[in-house]
Amino acid sequence: MRLGRKGALTAYRDATVFKTIYGWGLRCREVSRLDLTDFYRNPKAPELGKYGQLHVRYGKATKGSGPRRRMVASVMPWAVESLEDYLVNIRPRFQHHPDHKAVWLTERGGRLHPREIETRFAAYRHALGLDKELVPHCLRHSHVTHQIEDGVDPKFVQEQVGHRFASTTAIYTGVSTDFMNTMMRNALDQAFTTEELETV
Repeated sequence: MRLGRKGALTAYRDATVFKTIYGWGLRCREVSRLDLTDFYRNPKAPELGKYGQLHVRYGKATKGSGPRRRMVASVMPWAVESLEDYLVNIRPRFQHHPDHKAVWLTERGGRLHPREIETRFAAYRHALGLDKELVPHCLRHSHVTHQIEDGVDPKFVQEQVGHRFASTTAIYTGVSTDFMNTMMRNALDQAFTTEELETV
């Protein structure tokens, strides 16, 4: 990959795309179709400014219906900071058409498409010598896993990522061994404490 100014800008954009996929648990198509008008203030999170929630207009469609829409609350402040930095400092350098509404622009000023995101991800993966099984969707899986590990209500996570069924979210959740051991220890401690209270 070229490291010149143009290459640096696209690398910065790509990094922010990947952070956004992870930060909000999005699919490639969902992140690709984001427009500047898809961000809203969340009165419950004023510290996040106008990036308190995200409107996903092109969620995964079900049979016989169009794309499903949903609102996704911003829960990772660092992701908000990263996105805002890109929009303020990097995106204007891509913009050949001042009225273009897409968040992610190509070098020619068009919208970045899902296939391009996947191709770019694969190029970075190859350059870093990472496992070929890693794809952008893995970032979405990681979002779900880390939210669950951090103790976020599974129902909230399910709504955030747009799953119709809790079982789908459960499939996504690949919690670590450390997390499982901690949960087991907590459950045992609670069980023994209850048992001791009952025998007093």
